[in-house]
Amino acid sequence: MESEEDEQRNYAHHHVMVVPYPAQGHINPMLNFSKRLAKSYGLEVTFATTVSIYNSMNNPDDIILDPSSSSSSSSVLQLATISDGFDQGDVDLAESGLALYHQRLESEGSKTLAELIRNSPHPIDCIIYDAFLPWALDVAKAFGIPGAVFFTQACTVNYLFYCVHHGLLKLPVSPSSFPIAVDGLQWLHLLDMPSYISTEDSYPVYRQMLLNEFRNVHEADFVLFNTVYELEKEMVDSMSKVCPLLTIGPTIPSLYSDKRIKGDNDYGMNMFKLEHSSDCIINWLNTKPPRSVVYVSFGSWISLSTNQMEELALGLKATKLNFLWTVRSSEVSKLPRKFAEETSEKGLIVNWSPQLEVLANEAVGCFVTHCGWNSTLEALMLGVPMVGMPQATDQPTDAKIIEDLWKIGVRVKVDHDDHEEIIVRRQEIEFCIREVMEGDTAMQMRMNAKKLADVALQAIGDGGSSDINIRDFLSKLQLLTKSRNHI
Repeated sequence: MESEEDEQRNYAHHHVMVVPYPAQGHINPMLNFSKRLAKSYGLEVTFATTVSIYNSMNNPDDIILDPSSSSSSSSVLQLATISDGFDQGDVDLAESGLALYHQRLESEGSKTLAELIRNSPHPIDCIIYDAFLPWALDVAKAFGIPGAVFFTQACTVNYLFYCVHHGLLKLPVSPSSFPIAVDGLQWLHLLDMPSYISTEDSYPVYRQMLLNEFRNVHEADFVLFNTVYELEKEMVDSMSKVCPLLTIGPTIPSLYSDKRIKGDNDYGMNMFKLEHSSDCIINWLNTKPPRSVVYVSFGSWISLSTNQMEELALGLKATKLNFLWTVRSSEVSKLPRKFAEETSEKGLIVNWSPQLEVLANEAVGCFVTHCGWNSTLEALMLGVPMVGMPQATDQPTDAKIIEDLWKIGVRVKVDHDDHEEIIVRRQEIEFCIREVMEGDTAMQMRMNAKKLADVALQAIGDGGSSDINIRDFLSKLQLLTKSRNHI
């Protein structure tokens, strides 16, 4: 196998443009993949996000990689912008405004992406685009540029939507639809379906966007999945028979994975105003015994009802365990009155936390999570067992993977209140936290988490399955580039 320096020289003259869907959970994995391509494989990478996202970032220049800091003098990561039609950020991202937003994103995004390609000082060899943006492939093809679609969700989830798109799984699903008559998916039940599949009227605009991921995927030159082959082996093997793909994950900062990229300790593109410093949070954790803290976070967009916030708060309080709870500023008013004061000796409530740094801290014993795929991979990579409390989208499927496939956590059981709102009761929350922190299977979950973390680390390391797939992608891209240059 070539040395890293030789490999970087091979790819040093290649320039790829990466186009993420403008949301934090999509930007993070694609940005970190961009860093890996630039720093580990020597490519020039242009990361093209929207003007409104760029303007909302804290210190966007921090993510730019200086060529002089790389072992390859030509590797570089630079930022660029396209328009989504709402450059001032005045966009309604509620379900009622999403259809208009996606229309404007496609029309203005296509136009400004084409301008970016046309005006690039260095020719673009490949467009790597988020699967939510199939129109980016149309733009790439108009310029004769290869396209690589990047799926940010689990292979299991993507395979389900592939099956729906191609009529292999009919909507609406019902108990009679199971077991699913598709290789690799027979282990899933109705409760495990993404909400866009299991609930007919759940976010129809998002559901259509997810199905549109596959409208031209057969035209893409490469299909990249942010997962680890060994962690979803049966699903990857089954889907590969109908849609050849390359697993290239987990795409998390190198400090928390293979440590190949010096100084890569954060995603680097945070869109939230911070009210607490990292030092304040980590110093608090450092005062706690090992595996004594329950970390609670529901990601960058999940909004719990006031009733659910109360049940979660009182469930945490009942455990009498230390806890760190990330509650966005917009959600603080839903906390029970005086909850923060009454739990101040045990708990710390913040509006933002450096999640990777928190999960890596030895004080953290479990992670109460909505089971977003990024958070799931981060917890797995850092060997932290989980209490899954999925809310919507792909999260029920991810919770199923955590509990039944990987066996590194438990999933809460839901109930209904007097108004038929789906809710998780405080007693269930307390029970599940105790099960993961100190129950009969707690030790086994920790051992499983450590074992799978090692599997993921091996995959992204030199000669691992993800590393081999990235090299395969770059080698084939090199051949395509040579072929184009000879036309």
